[in-house]
Amino acid sequence: MEIITELETLKDKIIEIRRHIHMYPDLSGEEKPTRDYIKNILEKAGIKTKTFNDNYALVAEITVDENKPFLAFRADMDALPIQEENHISYASRKKGIMHACGHDAHTAILTGVMLFLNEHKNRLNMNIRAIFQHKEEVFEGGASDLIKTGVLDGVEEIYGLHMYPYLKTGEIGYKYGEMMASADMFEIEIFGKSAHGARPHEGVDAILTASMAVNSINHIVSRRIDPLHPAVISFGTIEGGKAANIICDHVKLTGTVRTLNDKVRSDIKRMIESAVEGISKSMGAEYKFHYYYGNSELINTRECVDKVIKAAKNVGVKPVDLVSPVMGGEDFAEYLKAVKGAYFRLGCCSKRKDTCYPQHHPKFNIDEDSLIIGAKILAALALEEI
Repeated sequence: MEIITELETLKDKIIEIRRHIHMYPDLSGEEKPTRDYIKNILEKAGIKTKTFNDNYALVAEITVDENKPFLAFRADMDALPIQEENHISYASRKKGIMHACGHDAHTAILTGVMLFLNEHKNRLNMNIRAIFQHKEEVFEGGASDLIKTGVLDGVEEIYGLHMYPYLKTGEIGYKYGEMMASADMFEIEIFGKSAHGARPHEGVDAILTASMAVNSINHIVSRRIDPLHPAVISFGTIEGGKAANIICDHVKLTGTVRTLNDKVRSDIKRMIESAVEGISKSMGAEYKFHYYYGNSELINTRECVDKVIKAAKNVGVKPVDLVSPVMGGEDFAEYLKAVKGAYFRLGCCSKRKDTCYPQHHPKFNIDEDSLIIGAKILAALALEEI
């Protein structure tokens, strides 16, 4: 698609946008400065935008025919509470906050694509909707918020990309079907009875009870779940105790559950509570159990993955079959429950430029040559609808 080569003229602009956002990152739920920065750029180009009263998301649209459906793209905007360790001119100016996952790049890419498509809207056969999403990095992600506002109304297909330091610049990763896991959280509280550490028989040890529960729960995946259905249970926090010589009367534990199967997902919830209940009863303790369902497993639409592969090849990018799903979660899954679409990985690793650190690492950075590659693929997806 020869027209796509014209995107090269926006390469420096996309890099400029990405660096600005990288220097001024916003945590989840605090994305207003980033939102307003992008809103200003798009509105100056004559692109219609919409904001919301109860969140800092932004939606931009290019409408060519009100009777036609929308092709949607999504970019997330939030950063992470991590202190950046990169020594670069555009390093984060906010202490303890950085774009360690590439959302600055996603936002810059989609902004550039919208600028480009707006210049060539006479070539579009569908309306375009850009969703600049808030709160992707937190448990209760922003996708569900936006779906409730009707952001998918009239949308026929949706696409999203994510920077991926495990692939080289010039490659994309694709996966048919299940690509990422559901992501849930749980909270367990054990209530015992305090006593002197020298007289444990007079108390009910919440720490010992919690330890036994942790041990039992960690055997669920290995002994009670079909090994052909991947699942992960991980404890992230444990809090309890007041002093070395006091039998603890209260322990709180939190953790996460990742699955690729809805039945396994519901079974694990039941099994965790059953384990806690049985052990607490046997130890004379009480308990509280709370389970919070997060995003669903991310399942790509086959025909949309085919379009991503075709678009990549059309702009000279190598598609790589990722083969296996990963147990990380992504709330883009909520969009895919409602409409057809696909999510793919954008390679950004260059050993020469030292951009191969994993996401959420304080030295995470991207090869900025990947920005124009991602923009070309999204633009090709839009123009391929002709």
